[in-house]
Amino acid sequence: MKKLFYFVLIILCMGTFNNSYSQKVLTLDEAITTALNQNIKVIKGTNSIATFQAGVKSAYGNLIPTLSLGGQFGWQKVTNSERTTQLDSLGNEVTTGPTEYDSRYWSVSAGGNVTLFDGLSNIATINQSKSDLESAKFTLEKLKQDVILQTITYYIQIISYEKLLNFQTENLKYNEGLLAEIKEKFDLKIVPVNDVYSQEAQTANSKVLYLEAENNLEVAKITLLDFLSIDISEYYQFDSTATIIEDSSLVNSKFETLFDYALSNRTDYQSMIFQNESAKYQSTIANSGLFPSLSANYGFNSSFNNPANIFNQKVYSVGLSLNIPIFSNWNTEYLIEAADVQIKNGNQDLSSLISSIKTQVKTASLNLQTAKKQFDASEVALNASKESWKIETETYNLGAATYLDLQLSYNNYLQAQYFKISNDYNYLIAYYTLLNSLGRY
Repeated sequence: MKKLFYFVLIILCMGTFNNSYSQKVLTLDEAITTALNQNIKVIKGTNSIATFQAGVKSAYGNLIPTLSLGGQFGWQKVTNSERTTQLDSLGNEVTTGPTEYDSRYWSVSAGGNVTLFDGLSNIATINQSKSDLESAKFTLEKLKQDVILQTITYYIQIISYEKLLNFQTENLKYNEGLLAEIKEKFDLKIVPVNDVYSQEAQTANSKVLYLEAENNLEVAKITLLDFLSIDISEYYQFDSTATIIEDSSLVNSKFETLFDYALSNRTDYQSMIFQNESAKYQSTIANSGLFPSLSANYGFNSSFNNPANIFNQKVYSVGLSLNIPIFSNWNTEYLIEAADVQIKNGNQDLSSLISSIKTQVKTASLNLQTAKKQFDASEVALNASKESWKIETETYNLGAATYLDLQLSYNNYLQAQYFKISNDYNYLIAYYTLLNSLGRY
């Protein structure tokens, strides 16, 4: 019974251990969703939208009459502790004793005002706040696109480092096996001692490269998890199939087509257009200071000395107020000039952005074309170098080739394998960078 108990206990402990260190699979789509939900910049940008929405509501509120309620209470007590002599209406002296006067005062009021005309400033303010809101929304979308690109970049980097680690693992196993084989041949006096020393150095170098690849992979994982605001102590696996490109038509697309597409879809370009519209409305607001303004006010008031008489005395009031600007210490002129400068600068910023988009699209397109050519060439080079290494290995085993010949062919294969992994990464990054420059992510 005791043996059975200990056996069950061991099984339970092993199950708990495996569950504690089981790895979760984090796909690329899940990483993107997590970034959009948990990245601090996206969260802050999303929160700021509420401010612009409140601005639109406030701008509409300027058209609505205001209303306020008020109340007042006062108490006064006058005390005269000495006798005083005064003249009555007939001129006779009258002596009065100490007096004390106690009074209370209540009042309630309601009132407000409404702007009837302010040089169309209120209407322009509404349109400006709407433009600011739309601009903020497009800016947030651009931020999300950049976060998506950064997430994809970090994710693909992990996949690339995983391939490099697998490659270095195979490289280390191969060199360790070859070292054991060469030592056996040396014991049989088939190869010289130089081959042993050379292979020992080669094996040691492959061990260093393996440790470096292992470290790079772990650092890349930490970088992505930190960017996603995920606990870095968690264990995750990553899906390498998520990086497969299905649409390769962008490689051969014409620049003019790509550029037109970018102008139609780039959210930062759309945001800039709404910013310029906001600047135009600001100019209208500034020029409204040159026009008269008309407002109406209304009110109700009741004052009493006893709460029971609250509405015995009622006062109603309605009035109009006309304000004609004559001289404002050049403040209106300053506001108009500042608004005009903002419009001019906005137009310059828009032209600069168009030029920047054109440069980004052109550069990204060229980088993708180059990366695709390197991608195809590295595939051919890898296959050729692998076959050459296999042939050289057979020749070396037959004693028809030297160890130096074998290492030269193997190093060529190693370099081709490394370039293949690197070019795969560069091609994927170039592809998604072009998508980002087009406004598709």
